[in-house]
Order: sequence, then C-alpha cells, then structure tokens
Amino acid sequence: MNFIGGGTSLALKDIVEVKRNDAGISAALGILKQAFGEAFQTGEALRAQHAHTTTYIPAQLPDGVLFAKSSDDVQKAVEICAEHKVPIIPFGTGTSLEGGVNAPAGGISIDVSQMNKIISVNESDLDCVIEPGVTREDLNTYLRASGLFFPIDPGANASLGGMTATRASGTNAVRYGTMKDNVLALEVVLPNGRKITTAQRARKSSAGYDLTRLMVGSEGTLGIITQITLKLQGIPQAITGGVCPFPTLDAAVEAVIYTIQMGLPVARIELVNALQMQAMIDYSKLDFEPTPCLFLEFHGSETGVAEQAEMFNEIAADLGGGPFKWSAVQEERTKLWKARHDAYWAALGLRPGAKGISTDVCVPISRLADCIRDTEADIEELGLIAPIVGHAGDGNFHVLLLIDEENPEEIAMAESFVERLNGRALAMGGTCTGEHGIGQGKMKFLEMELGGAVDVMCSIKRSIDPDNIMNPGKIFTL
Repeated sequence: MNFIGGGTSLALKDIVEVKRNDAGISAALGILKQAFGEAFQTGEALRAQHAHTTTYIPAQLPDGVLFAKSSDDVQKAVEICAEHKVPIIPFGTGTSLEGGVNAPAGGISIDVSQMNKIISVNESDLDCVIEPGVTREDLNTYLRASGLFFPIDPGANASLGGMTATRASGTNAVRYGTMKDNVLALEVVLPNGRKITTAQRARKSSAGYDLTRLMVGSEGTLGIITQITLKLQGIPQAITGGVCPFPTLDAAVEAVIYTIQMGLPVARIELVNALQMQAMIDYSKLDFEPTPCLFLEFHGSETGVAEQAEMFNEIAADLGGGPFKWSAVQEERTKLWKARHDAYWAALGLRPGAKGISTDVCVPISRLADCIRDTEADIEELGLIAPIVGHAGDGNFHVLLLIDEENPEEIAMAESFVERLNGRALAMGGTCTGEHGIGQGKMKFLEMELGGAVDVMCSIKRSIDPDNIMNPGKIFTL
C-alpha cells in the first residue's frame, strides 16, 4: 500500500488491499500526458495533496492527477483509463473524512475543481445548473442578487460535486433536507466513458429507475459527476439565531426532541457538549459559559421568527435551560455560525499535537438522548478526550477523538470506541453514518447495518463497473 513515507502503523485494520495494475497504469500515464499536457501532473507533492485525509486514515497516493476543465476532458480521460483498466478517483476539494479520495490501487485522480462554471440559474423555477467544481459558498455568493440561495451547509466549503457524491447533509438539514432532497438531475460519465443524463429539471417524474438518487451518495464508485441540477430556495425575509445554554447535555437533547415533536419550524439546531463549548470559547473568543449549548436559527417572516425564538425559549426554560440569547443582526449570527463551523479546529486545541478521528452516527430522534448519554459514558470510561457536536435536529451527531497517532494503544482504544459507537447506533435503529459516508473507514459497519442489501449494491457496481476501476476499495469489498 503506497502510504506517504511508506509507513503502515496507522492503517485501519479493515481497510482492504486492492491489487495494482502496474502495466496498465504505466501505459495510461504516457497517453494521458500526451493528451492533456500540463493539465496532467505526476509530481509527488501534488499527488500527496490529492490523497490527503482529514482523519488518521493513511494517505494512499494516485499515480497522476488530471485537472479536468470540461466534461469532455473527463470523458476522454475515463475512456483512456477504461481501455487500460486503470483506477479513477474523483476529486473535488478533498474534504472527505473516511478516505474517500485515497487511491489504494494507485491510478488517476481526476480533479474537477476547475470545472466551476454556473451554467444557468432558472429563477422562476428555483433551480440552477452547475459544474461539479462549484463550491457552496461560491454558488451562494453568485445567487445573492437573485434573492435565492442553496441551503445545504456541511460546514466545510466543499465542492457541490463532492457534496452530491457523498450525499452531504449539514446544519440546515432539519428544515431543507440533505443533498438527496435537493439534486434534481445529474450528468455523469460512467466507467466505460459513456456520458448520461439521469433526469430533467422537472420537480417530479415517474420515468423509469431513479438514477439520480443512485448516483447521489455513490461516493464516486459508479461514475464521475460532470453537471448538477439543484433546487434553490428563496432567501428568507427574516432570520434570527442564537445560543441557548443548558445545565446538562440530557436537558439540551430533550429540548431538541421537544422542538421537533412540537413542529417548531427550526432551520438549524446544533448541539455542542460542554467540552466542545469550552474549545469554541477559547478558539473563537465567544462570550458564553462552557456548558452544553444549542445553536439555533429560525427562517421566515419578521414576526414569525421572533415568535419561534420565544417559543423555543419557553421549551428551554421548562428544562432548566436558557436564556436563549438570539439576534436578527447578520454580523452577530455570522460570528456564531463561524464558531460552530470552526468546531473541528477549536477541538484540536484541547490536546495540541493530537490527531483527530472524526466519526458520526445518526439515530431516530427519540433515541438521541440515550445514544449520546451512553457515548459520553464510554468516553469517560476510556479516558478519552472527545468533544461532541451534532446536527441534533435530525438525530445526527459527531465525536472527535483526539489521539496520539504514534501510540498504538490509543489507536486501538479509539477504534474500539468507534466500533462500540456504531454498534450502539445500529441497535437503536440508526445508521453508521449520517453524512460522512462509508469510504474506507466504515465498510464493516455498512455490512452490519444493511446485511444482504450490500450484496445488491455490489451487483449494481459490477454491472456498471465490471473492471472495478471507479474509486475501488470504497464502500464495500468486491
């Protein structure tokens, strides 16, 4: 396995070996260089940048990187790789958390970041057509004058192609859904180089298999997305947001459950435990106490959002929480959400020099308190430093384990914790990943979650990609 530096001490025990096709790769490298010139690079530093992960899964470098500028570039490169049976790894901005951009069998990374055109905005229909390298921030900046916005916000300024491929979620999911609810159609280059369109711009269709949903969340294992049609939303007339403290994590989670069950139309409701709040106070200079908190936002009319904020304040007060400090001033809200989005970097400050293992699960909202309570008990029992944050409105939460990557005992302890966390979520009717995807790191848990359904997924993969060249070694083992 071609890790940076050649080390293997950090490899997750369940990451699969994938056989290299050295002869095919060697042949394809020369052809790609001739076809694309300077747009195709093989330098080690650049290859390393296209294999990095933001967790401790070891980087596995591709043999070359193509900076595609059009869907025709992608199609041509895929045809070359298909002819020589060379692995292809799609790459957007590289924010994958489960090794999704690694190249366990080498091959070619196709970087679509320069495919960043906004092709059309259909204001009357509330949709747009974009290339996959457009980031969510760039799209919303472009849309601002139209009065529209794209609501899915996973935190990182990810590419929308990557967000589609991983079925991203985020802070707004409780109101606006996830990527699967907001992608209308896709243009995809399949592993044989054929280009297809999965749907039209119509809001609903009964025309055949839902290939759009098949591709959303496929993590680059079935094709490379080259064009996306997205739903848009009108920018709300008014937005209020703020932070509400609670005496205990249980009380904060109960407030989330009551808010959802009462049908209060909250746009964002984010949970942070006391340890994470302390990290955010230190990192982002927030004027709050280090207690469990909920970050909330309401969208609607001026009177509506004020009423919703007051209703939530009453829910919090009944549980011993509050007061809910909220504001309609954009600058104040922006500071709070910037702090929430910087939670990962803030948490690293709790143990300088440590590496973060970020993992997530999602459970039915009624089991959220139980799952988080048992998870905190696990953290305490194992003596881990592991703050918790969550998109609590849909039962999704994240744990960041801070470990010494040179200490095998800590690595083993962290992996044991992750296994227990996933087992607990599945036992509660949940899933092993609410939004991180499967990648390399959660293949075993997918089998635990879905059993024989994984065999069906494998059959689909073999049918579309018989040579297993499209992002091999991810999601499941063939």
